[in-house]
Amino acid sequence: MRIRSARRPDLPLLQEIERAAGEPFRALGMAFVADDDPPPLDLLESYRQAGRCWVATDPLSATGDRPLGYVLADPVDDALHIEQVSVDPRAARRGIGRDLIAHLAALAARQGMAALTLTTFTDVPWNAPYYARIGFRILGEDELTDGLRTIRAEEAQHGLDRWPRVCMRRELSAVPRPAQAPAPARTPPVPDTSGASDASGALAVSGGP
Repeated sequence: MRIRSARRPDLPLLQEIERAAGEPFRALGMAFVADDDPPPLDLLESYRQAGRCWVATDPLSATGDRPLGYVLADPVDDALHIEQVSVDPRAARRGIGRDLIAHLAALAARQGMAALTLTTFTDVPWNAPYYARIGFRILGEDELTDGLRTIRAEEAQHGLDRWPRVCMRRELSAVPRPAQAPAPARTPPVPDTSGASDASGALAVSGGP
């Protein structure tokens, strides 16, 4: 599996993935979610230009470099917030979503962020229960940051709160900075006792710069 930054020609394919990923919600009586429009192209392009849209591809498969899943993310408070992660159902159960999230975790840790966060449906098997299995925990109301409260309010206005939703967080381990190599020891100059004169007047110094 290869994870790379999204390219402009990928964006219509990401919309196709989003539509396909929404269909399984219909079987749970959540047609409102299944029928929701995918992110518009201009929004996807803004994420792409900001460097916050990544896709997963399988160069060894018949689909080649065609995206099989994608993720969008925003910095929110002290965390990198997963705005959307979707995988083509035809490529399900291959760990693509997990790999995309792992990619975000490594990126956020390198940038000094403390966690990944997301909002999701509580009772959908491939939502909150799945994220709990890969290290996320549900946040209590008193743990929500201002940014997460704003996101939840926007979701409620969009109608998503007709089903139970939660905020989840996965703490990240800080990436240690590489240790700075000590400066090489400087060896004192060795006097030239050979009797030969050096026209430049310089002495060879072992271990010096």
